[in-house]
Amino acid sequence: MMDTTQQDVEQAAIEVLANSSVRELRQLRVDGSSNKLELSGRVRSFYHKQLAQETVLAVAAGMQVVNQVDVSA
Repeated sequence: MMDTTQQDVEQAAIEVLANSSVRELRQLRVDGSSNKLELSGRVRSFYHKQLAQETVLAVAAGMQVVNQVDVSA
């Protein structure tokens, strides 16, 4: 079970992606557990995969970010 801080960080990560100007990032999923945030979903470029990771890292508050986003054309 996550504590309130982890839930807050997960929600912040969801919101920062939801407010992204890149449409593909708004479709990604964030799951938080055991002091880590896991990103999943699909984007069309490695740039967008990296952008999603860096966007979430900005609000991760020390949590590990695991980028499981798939890249496909």
